[in-house]
Amino acid sequence: MAAKPIFILNGPNLNRLGGREPDIYGTMTLADIEAMCRAAAGARPVVFRQTNAEHQLVEWIHEAIDEGAGILINPAGLSFRSIPVLDALKMFPGPIVELHISNIHRREAIYRNSLVSTIATAVIAGLGPRGYVHGVRALIELVEP
Repeated sequence: MAAKPIFILNGPNLNRLGGREPDIYGTMTLADIEAMCRAAAGARPVVFRQTNAEHQLVEWIHEAIDEGAGILINPAGLSFRSIPVLDALKMFPGPIVELHISNIHRREAIYRNSLVSTIATAVIAGLGPRGYVHGVRALIELVEP
């Protein structure tokens, strides 16, 4: 039986990485991050996606509920305001790692209260794009016996 995939889900504006506020987010593109995640996952299947639409992120979480082993999610701005994303994640039976490229706790007050953190298994913030690699490795350890 094939291993269930790890879902790596990215929210709004992360498609602009590489050019968006490089002093905060670095110069790596989302494609660079995807390549790092796939390398870190090794033989474990990965579903890697990005959307600027809240409803699409919710749909992908629903897909992960049915098909995924774990979720690594960077909900971006939806972290702080999206009850639909929170409610969908609450239904996921496996581990959830919330990831933020920047340290949200060192930023403006609006970025310090993530709804997703209240239900996440773990939170990674402030490690830059390489935080994704740590998130993938942590999820694999959490889902493998």
